[in-house]
Amino acid sequence: MSSAKRPTVQDVRARHLRTLRLLSVLGLSLAILLAFAASHLPLFDSSPLLLVSPEEGLLAKGTSSLLRWDTFHFAHIAQEGYVYEYEWAFFPGTPFVMRAFGELLRRLRADSKLTIAHLLAGGGLASLLCGTTTTLYDLTMHCFNSPSVAYLTCLLSLLPSSPATLRFSASTEPFFTYFSYRGMLCCARSEWLHASLFFAVASTFRSNGFMLGGYILWGLFVGPFFGRQSASRISLYRLTKAGFLTSLVFTPFLYHQYNAYLTFCAGENVGDTPPWCSSTLPFIYSYVQEKYWNVGFLRYWTPSQAPNILLATPVLGVLLTFCVKHTLNTTIPLILSHPLFSPLSRLFPASLRIARSTPSFLSNKDIVPHALHALVLGLVLLFAAHTQIALRLAASLPTTYWAAAWLVVEHPRAGKWWVAWSVVWGAISIVLWAVFLPPA
Repeated sequence: MSSAKRPTVQDVRARHLRTLRLLSVLGLSLAILLAFAASHLPLFDSSPLLLVSPEEGLLAKGTSSLLRWDTFHFAHIAQEGYVYEYEWAFFPGTPFVMRAFGELLRRLRADSKLTIAHLLAGGGLASLLCGTTTTLYDLTMHCFNSPSVAYLTCLLSLLPSSPATLRFSASTEPFFTYFSYRGMLCCARSEWLHASLFFAVASTFRSNGFMLGGYILWGLFVGPFFGRQSASRISLYRLTKAGFLTSLVFTPFLYHQYNAYLTFCAGENVGDTPPWCSSTLPFIYSYVQEKYWNVGFLRYWTPSQAPNILLATPVLGVLLTFCVKHTLNTTIPLILSHPLFSPLSRLFPASLRIARSTPSFLSNKDIVPHALHALVLGLVLLFAAHTQIALRLAASLPTTYWAAAWLVVEHPRAGKWWVAWSVVWGAISIVLWAVFLPPA
């Protein structure tokens, strides 16, 4: 009697991805239907109707519900370029995509003029192309070597904390997530040049993209250093390579600041320059964030903003708890295990000197750079940003879904609460977004 053939890892992967793609399409369809239905409710802010009137035609009628929050700025930049000082807080990636796809749509429709409706539709259609399920599955498989963990992680990623901005709107999140995930997967495969290029493209969409350079530095220098390679064995070529590839990731951010400097601080504007031009680091980004959005350390921590901070508490709480625990269980013992830092071990309790040997989400060394990245970003969002944007940015981090999977597997009761919150809040956030209510 012959036994049934055991499925291979590739067979399991193919089966998982088929199911995930089906669920992804179903979830996206439900989200779009909910947003479309909610857009017929009275708007808290009717300004979208001033720019895209449903009476202008079918395209305008179908896209007016996409004009929300930051999309106003992206659409204006895509149509007119950078006109106002505050617009330099937004990076050029999304406006470029909106204009490229909008122009393609205009040509297909044989319309005479590129309108905001074209830009919104083009950006929305482009966001639908940014599927990340396969990349997240492969990245999780590489880090955890477990099809079940990869499958669970991707299932949880279908319940993001900001489905409207991540799934179907002309926002930064779909594009930033797609390219950053691709770069992270390339890092896991030691494809450093490809990773650097993906990260560089991601950096054209969001300012925090420069932080992705940390994955290059970790993979080529920091990781091998703490992997018991002595400093003398890390060649000059490897250091030079790490520096060059990391600089590629920083280039979009620096180029954006350079263009702003030429616009406001050089040439005809020399006699009437804004104050940031004479700063030690003449970066317009930090200036406009502070001037127009009052961004700074603890500036958002006011009684009036307590509701917005509270909204972000679930996702930030889970993410930071996971990252702190992972740092204590894995990262600190990894650092203390190196001979150069072993004298510092006496400053730490015995429980932090030796990494956990039992298999666990918290003892996985492959996700150390991910946990550190999420920890730093989470703390910045909590203390030095408009905290509620964590709902959007955390949805773009694989660590968020690994943290959720950790809850489901190791703390089932808390995991059920997380899933319930994700479903309920996801639906509520779509309605709030559609009627132009906070959080932004």
